[in-house]
Order: sequence, then structure tokens, then C-alpha cells
Amino acid sequence: MLRQPAQPTQPARPNGFLRLGGIGALGFAFLIVIGNVLLVPAGMPRTGAAPGEVGAFFRTNGDLVGIGSAPTPAAWACATLFGAGAVCALRQSERGRNEAWSLLGFAGLILQNAAFAGVIAIRLALSSTAADSTDATAGLWALHDALFTLNGTFLALALLGLSVAGRRAGLIRPWQQTWGLVSATLLFSSATLTPLVIERPDPWGLLGLTGWLMWVVWLVAYGIALLRLSQNPRTHETGRPAYGDAR
Repeated sequence: MLRQPAQPTQPARPNGFLRLGGIGALGFAFLIVIGNVLLVPAGMPRTGAAPGEVGAFFRTNGDLVGIGSAPTPAAWACATLFGAGAVCALRQSERGRNEAWSLLGFAGLILQNAAFAGVIAIRLALSSTAADSTDATAGLWALHDALFTLNGTFLALALLGLSVAGRRAGLIRPWQQTWGLVSATLLFSSATLTPLVIERPDPWGLLGLTGWLMWVVWLVAYGIALLRLSQNPRTHETGRPAYGDAR
């Protein structure tokens, strides 16, 4: 019996969607850092600042607040793209374990987009109303502080879900999972202690600040992991992990 000639192996093509997810993570990290670089040196009031300080900043820096807010729609789009890319990379592995950690992480990203849309909307409102009413400024800033701090809950969900899913699938290294879980703990603790953070920013505010800085590093590392995986589609297609299965 004649054997059929072996079919030539098709070269693997890079996964473009995973690449977009990795770029989304890096873009999100870059844009949120840029927003803070613009506002913090200009004297952006801290959580719990007095209404007079808040009003003075927004009266004199309304244009700067507008410029600093301009990249945020792109940042939210990048965050959503990152989450979708992470789910694309992880769901095949999760289905075999009947888990949905990546979906938990994606939900956290979507919820933080919504929460921070409220934060940015309040900042833009303050730029328009700070010169008109001290009472309005005080009320808006109190709402801003509460929403800004409570947003740590959603960041913690994103960190928890994607760290656990990424490690169990072998996408990220052990240190990245540990880093993400520590960041999630700090951010969730800050959100839980929101009244104290607003009333006494020092030292309680350091919880959220440290967690946020760790979150940015985690984003960059995760984006790089997705970019690496996008260049090795055989790993993605077969479900074999990039750095070894953690199970």
C-alpha cells in the first residue's frame, strides 16, 4: 500500500489579537502615568484636601485638568483591549479546569473603567464650577475622593483574577502572581478603609499609593507576557503554557 506523502507543516503565524492585548496593557500603563505626571507636579490636591485648596487648584489649572483628562478615553479603550486579550490567552486553559478567574479579572477592568469615568467627570465638573460655589466644590471633591478610593476594589479584582489565571495557565512567572496579589491586597485594604483614607490621608493613603504603583509595574509585565505569547502561537493553540503549568 502506498503511503500518502506527509503534509508540510504550516508555519505558525503570530497571533495578532494577543499582540493587541499586550499593546493595550502597555498603552494603558503609559497613559495613566502620563495623566499623573501632568497633574501631580502642578499641585493636584490629595485625598482629603480642604475645599479652599481644591477650589484654588481647579480655578487656576482648569486647562491643565482638561489636557490631563484628554488621554483617559484612550486609556479605557486600552484597558478593555488588554482584558479581552488576556481572556483570549487564558480561557482555553481555564475551561479544562472549570475555572473563570480571567473573567473575574476582565470584570474588574470594566468596572474600574466605569468608576474612573466618574472620577474624571467630577474633575471636569470642578474645573467648570470651582469659581462659582464653595459648597459645590466641597461636595464634588468629597464624592471624588470616595469614588477614587473605592476604585481600588475593582483594581484588586482585576489583579486577583488575571494573576491567578495567568499563573495557572503558565502565562506569567511566579513573581508576577505574587506581585499582583500583594498589590490587590493593598488596594482592597485601601478601599475597605475609605473613610479613614479620606479623613487621615497620612499614613492610610500610602496603602493605595503603593498598591497603585505596583499595579502599573504588573500591567507592564503582563503586557510583555502577552506580546511574547503572541509570537509563539503554537503554545496558545495547544494550550501548553509559556512558563510551565503551575498545577
